[in-house]
Amino acid sequence: MSELVLYKSTDGTVRLDVQLEKETIWLSLNQVSTLFERDKSVISRHLRNIYQEGELDRLATVAKNATVQNEAGRSVIRDIEYYNLDAVISVGYRVNSKRGTEFRIWATNLLRQHLVQGYTVNEKRLKELKQTLKLAADISARKALTGDEASLLLQTISEYAAALDLLDDYDHQRVSIGKTSRRQAKPVTYNEVTEVIAAMRQKFGASEVFGKEKDQSLHSSLNAVMQSFDGNDVYPSVEEKAAHLLYFIVKNHSFVDGNKRIAAAVFLRFADKNGLLRDRDGGKRIADNALVAMTLMIAESRPQEKAVITAMLTNLIAGSR
Repeated sequence: MSELVLYKSTDGTVRLDVQLEKETIWLSLNQVSTLFERDKSVISRHLRNIYQEGELDRLATVAKNATVQNEAGRSVIRDIEYYNLDAVISVGYRVNSKRGTEFRIWATNLLRQHLVQGYTVNEKRLKELKQTLKLAADISARKALTGDEASLLLQTISEYAAALDLLDDYDHQRVSIGKTSRRQAKPVTYNEVTEVIAAMRQKFGASEVFGKEKDQSLHSSLNAVMQSFDGNDVYPSVEEKAAHLLYFIVKNHSFVDGNKRIAAAVFLRFADKNGLLRDRDGGKRIADNALVAMTLMIAESRPQEKAVITAMLTNLIAGSR
């Protein structure tokens, strides 16, 4: 993707919209002519000699771009040749122009700045990618995954890869998670959970200890996602509430048996009540395999990974990116 950058000579007589692309700058023949204050025929001759003498490779230093031009009052699209910084500097040496030296210094500083910025962005993304892949590797090491479980885990991480940049920002509280809904959430009650468990027990023929509560932590999980402080919801969006509901129920191990299955079922009940299951076209917003992988990741994650895990879940639920 190209970017236009304004070049202005120190004496203010030349102003050019310079294209920045592929880690170099590009000027058309007209722009090179304006820059060095030489006729186009002179610039063309120098360029021809530069390529004939093998000083530069034409294929590596020339690119054609479709450009709109005004010709006799009409807008006409023409393929215009653009020359990169190497070609422009070579012309500058041949016309012995001080403007060439000035432009070279400006362009070099500009490119250095963009390279540093680009490296910083790529380094940040690489760090976040390593963080997420390490999390997946750690989970795999803590639990002997079946082939299906491993595939689901990797697929979910792959689907989230486009939103990896959100992880570090959210983890360091630099920006809020985007594309979420701040509408009033409908809670899942304790009675609803018992109904869900009874239906699951009947449908799947589960054991007597399936869904048997060990303590009062289920009440805590249900209440925690709806809590507020100083008049503000602790988890502002519906998606954040859903992510934390799944997290809390899985991690609290409220039941003797069936913790992950019950957590996923209660999560689906909450998602259904709050319009998170379907998109506008009626398709599933949360794929079955994504729910399995999300639940597995929570179960095998460490407490210090909570912020990363819940951030991922929130954005997966919201369908971010």
